[in-house]
Amino acid sequence: MSVNKITEQDSLYDNLENLSTKELINSIHKEDKKICSSVEKVLPLVSKLVDALVNKLSSGGRLFYLGAGTSGRLGVLDASECPPTFGTPDWKVNGIIAGGTDALHQSIEHAEDSTTQGWEDLCNRKIDRKDFVIGITASGTTPYVVEGIKSCSDNGITTASISCNHNTPLAKFSKFPIEVVVGPEFITGSTRMKAGTAQKMILNMITTSAMIKLGHIKGNKMIDMQTNNNKLKERAIRIIGENLSISIHQASKLFEKYGNVRGVLENHKIK
Repeated sequence: MSVNKITEQDSLYDNLENLSTKELINSIHKEDKKICSSVEKVLPLVSKLVDALVNKLSSGGRLFYLGAGTSGRLGVLDASECPPTFGTPDWKVNGIIAGGTDALHQSIEHAEDSTTQGWEDLCNRKIDRKDFVIGITASGTTPYVVEGIKSCSDNGITTASISCNHNTPLAKFSKFPIEVVVGPEFITGSTRMKAGTAQKMILNMITTSAMIKLGHIKGNKMIDMQTNNNKLKERAIRIIGENLSISIHQASKLFEKYGNVRGVLENHKIK
């Protein structure tokens, strides 16, 4: 399947080495401003994806991100932030990257060329039809991700994808494809820039919206957040105080009693 890879098209800028620092920064910012409008065009697709995801998660399913390179790292990052932010168990949201954990710290780009490893990595997590898998790759052609998503679809597992080109193989094999096209990168082919930013924005939307709909937020506060350090404990106490209209001292006592925000709010009248 031939893909016109906008992500690989020549930059709109040239002779970058001759630009001043100010010119470089302003030009990068000019390109970054295009990202939001591109993301806006796919918001209806993101909404459909989130509703389908919530149905899976509320029925005991898991979310898996499958990616390579920058896209894979973004998936792992988003997954790793769900337990501290929303109090989800570690198994609920998962990031899988081509090359394994070593690829988080160093480039293992050849790992993305495997046509079988993506599915094998998912099978090692005992993937099944209760789960939801989102493939992430800027090009939409990365074999590790494309073939992994295709195998999921072939086995009745619900799939989605986030890519940055039109009419990609990844979109073809995904039930909920999102193609957010941001145009050529400032440095030709460097998809860690605009493409990566667009993907990060959409990942933020997906997990944040899903977790709100699953009841992890009250008003606009993180009532299931983990409180593993002083900053987070102080935030939890502040949330309790604001919701119950009580002093910080009283809120602190309640926090000590229940150990978490949800426990306090469920056992005391909320403002």
